[in-house]
Amino acid sequence: MAKDGVQYKIDSLINLVKETNPEADTEMIMKAYELANNAHKGQKRLSGEAYIIHPVSVAYILAEYRMDTETIVAAILHDVIEDTSYTYEDIKSLFNEQVADLVEGVTKIGKIDYQSKEESQAENLRKMVLAMSKDIRVVLIKLVDRLHNMRTLEYMREAKQIEKSRETLDIYAPIANRLGIQTIKAELEDLALKYLDPEGYYDLVKQVKMKKQVREDYIDKVIVILKKAIDEVGIKTEKIYGRSKHFYSIYRKMKAQNRNFDEIYDLIAVRVIVDSVKDCYGVLGIVHTQWKPIPGRFKDYIAMPKPNLYQSIHTTVIGPNGDPFEIQIRTKEMHETAEYGIAAHWKYKEGKTGGSSKELRYESKMSWLRQILEWQKELDNANDLVETIKVDLLNEEVYVFTPKGKVVELPMGSCPLDFAYRIHSDVGNSCVGAKVNGKIVPLNYTLANGDIVEIMTAKNANGPSRDWLNFTKSAHARNKIRQYFKKEEKEENIIKGRTALEREIKREGLADTKLASVSELEVVSDKMGYKSLSDFYAAIGYGGIKIGNVFQKMRLLFPKEFPEPEEEVVVKKSVKNKKTKSSIIVAGYNEIDVRFSKCCNPVPGDKIVGYITVGRGISVHRTDCPNVLNITDPGRIVDVEWNKYGIGGSFTAEIHIKAREKQGLLIEISKTFIDLDIPLTALTARSERGEFDYFSATFEVKTKRELNLLIKNLNKIPEIINIHRV
Repeated sequence: MAKDGVQYKIDSLINLVKETNPEADTEMIMKAYELANNAHKGQKRLSGEAYIIHPVSVAYILAEYRMDTETIVAAILHDVIEDTSYTYEDIKSLFNEQVADLVEGVTKIGKIDYQSKEESQAENLRKMVLAMSKDIRVVLIKLVDRLHNMRTLEYMREAKQIEKSRETLDIYAPIANRLGIQTIKAELEDLALKYLDPEGYYDLVKQVKMKKQVREDYIDKVIVILKKAIDEVGIKTEKIYGRSKHFYSIYRKMKAQNRNFDEIYDLIAVRVIVDSVKDCYGVLGIVHTQWKPIPGRFKDYIAMPKPNLYQSIHTTVIGPNGDPFEIQIRTKEMHETAEYGIAAHWKYKEGKTGGSSKELRYESKMSWLRQILEWQKELDNANDLVETIKVDLLNEEVYVFTPKGKVVELPMGSCPLDFAYRIHSDVGNSCVGAKVNGKIVPLNYTLANGDIVEIMTAKNANGPSRDWLNFTKSAHARNKIRQYFKKEEKEENIIKGRTALEREIKREGLADTKLASVSELEVVSDKMGYKSLSDFYAAIGYGGIKIGNVFQKMRLLFPKEFPEPEEEVVVKKSVKNKKTKSSIIVAGYNEIDVRFSKCCNPVPGDKIVGYITVGRGISVHRTDCPNVLNITDPGRIVDVEWNKYGIGGSFTAEIHIKAREKQGLLIEISKTFIDLDIPLTALTARSERGEFDYFSATFEVKTKRELNLLIKNLNKIPEIINIHRV
């Protein structure tokens, strides 16, 4: 009698575990299966198959990576706490605390929704980081859980397919790469591409298939030549074989370099597995004797391993037919680490106590994880942490040296300032110059692998410049620069806020009351949600809270301190008439003159605020207008809003454009205005050293949406570098 799908799956899992890890506790695995099978009884996947197929499949993939018993058991149980009546305590009593912790860890990460608000996204990624810090196996289970879900994504609706594929490409694949598990990373990327750009994916599959035989014949030819040359010098090889680039890797290269498929020459690589590090360099010498190496395409990851522990020698040479191809040389242990990544850490761990030298080496090299934990303490909010993780940890890296030979890893494209802030924030803040390989370079110089970087500092340095934010690559450096200015500006805002509040207290005749004392102001500060009086003053200083609101809170907290008015003054506020012809509604004022400020030219859709002028009514500004931000008398600020029923006519706006010099660019810019039917009132241009063109455009728009559409279309012109609204 044929076995059903579920029975076949669990039998296959047990057989695989016995084969790959004879010391594993298969009785515990079967016990977990029986519990999960009963707990998920009646539950179905979107494909229609029994739900238990999914956790068993996840466990099977982890068994292929030779994971320990606890990880496989936790994989089978990973949805039990979340989707059934079983609790953490149940799992702990039925199995052990380690299994319960792993299951709870996967449950706590939850279903990450990267289409949600940024703060929610940030907090979910923070959960991933915390889970990794406690037990990396939690994230391994989560990665494989995502891998199996991606393999069966065809049963979801299209919108969900795109959403899951995008978060897989943005988060899960880079984390797999960071953990060194290249096989999972490659498959996740290919599966995501299949749904994000199906046309591009299937076209690529077709083109790869068409030339498959040609590539295989070429690889076979290279292997025969190489093996003969290696055998002649007596080096023993474990294996020599060809490896093709995975689809997403080809796709990304085509997009990044704007090439056709036929223009991608390094679609294949030959991999050589040898016994020792000495043999790796011996084979390298043979390869370079046999074929001419391409300058700049040699990478020694044995001498300088990647943070995910990847080690190998890569060299690109001109092959037998004049076509370039890559050769990768590594030992058997390096190959295992490259394939399994951090999962290789548990291969021989089953049933052992204490840490082997290999395990300790593995732990010591996971310094990037400790770096995340440090960043968590330093950064003010989760969004900053997410930006830092995505940019600094989940992107490609560049490796440079300190003058003393220490390796520093930075995101690709980093400059000396990124290096300076990675050493220490004080080094970055006091940086006045940099040397690379002994030569003075600009601070925006792009660092390359192997550069020796020296930072020049000065005690009397002026501190960072805001321009540094435009060319620093690492989120870590940018966060440190922002923190510096936030601290500097806070001191100014504290003085500004305290001065404004003291002036208003005097103006209201309250200088001789308790309200002028620090203790009472601390009570007000606390009740308004501020941790300290300094934060309270700073908020007033930068406009985060209006003095009018402060006095309202004071009146509620200390009503006896306020003198009774000599006579009751009744102020009749206008009812907001939605059908008024005015474009602006002023809260609390009737029949008052309103004019739009020329310093910031607000248009419908902008956030706005009103300023009471002397004898000229209310001047309407954008909330980000410098003239508003620098107002010293907050009492003259009033709330205003756009009246959606009364807006009509056109509003003046102005933009500045920086572009690479090109003949006819002025005509292209003018044509964009004409195509969108936006009337230009002025357009001027100037050139700078035959390199850049600068344009100033003044025009009329009806709404901010129309303005944004214009900027979006102008940005499609390749030569335009940036557009700044005045």
